[in-house]
Amino acid sequence: MFKVEDLGAVVRVTLQRAPVNAISTEFIAGFMQVLDGLSAKKDLTVLHLRSDQKAFCAGADLAQVQSCFAIDNGADVMRENITHFHALFDRLEALPCVTLAEIGGSALGGGFELALSCDLRMASTSAKLGLPEAKLGLIPGAGGTQRLTRLCGPGTAARIILGCDVVDGATACQLGMVQWAVAPADLAQEAEKLAQRIAAQSAPALQVAKRCIAQAGKLAADGFEAELNGIHTLVTTVEAKTRIQAFLAPRA
Repeated sequence: MFKVEDLGAVVRVTLQRAPVNAISTEFIAGFMQVLDGLSAKKDLTVLHLRSDQKAFCAGADLAQVQSCFAIDNGADVMRENITHFHALFDRLEALPCVTLAEIGGSALGGGFELALSCDLRMASTSAKLGLPEAKLGLIPGAGGTQRLTRLCGPGTAARIILGCDVVDGATACQLGMVQWAVAPADLAQEAEKLAQRIAAQSAPALQVAKRCIAQAGKLAADGFEAELNGIHTLVTTVEAKTRIQAFLAPRA
């Protein structure tokens, strides 16, 4: 599911779970193993995430989500599953190296939450980004409500989360959701150039600067807990079950 390339101070991780890098329990476990393997790499300055699928990451595996509606303790299982999302995204955010998400295709729901846990995001102008979980009777409960609000402010967060707006890369850059938007044909080259440019800087200085930036915009644990409790409640509703079934039906 992951291709790891050690390029010296840069490690490039390519997401390879066909067809859209849907995030499942196995995907998270595999990603954690990748990070475990990088923990001993002392010269790691930049972790560069990308995809070789048509999407950067389409979000949570909805078949796995739907299975929670079929069991009596489904809400508890769903909450537990989302804690694993939080654990992965928190770990990514806390890495001492600089993290860069290269978004060539869709980054929706949990896929955009994955990108939000990175320091830097470069998107194709044609990429689609958003947190449309309300369409399914759910919320972006893996840090999306908190990280997007911290990044872009409550106005833009409300547009994307409450309005279920899915925007292209150019608009996402205007809104501050990503820092760069480039032509699709140039994305891979520009992301690689950016990763190498950052890797040429002082690694200790980058680490200290990253810690200082994080301190200025520190997220509260209460916000993440509210997400988990919200997911737990929504998974018990007929509304969410019906909407997810309707979404998955054409794909069956």
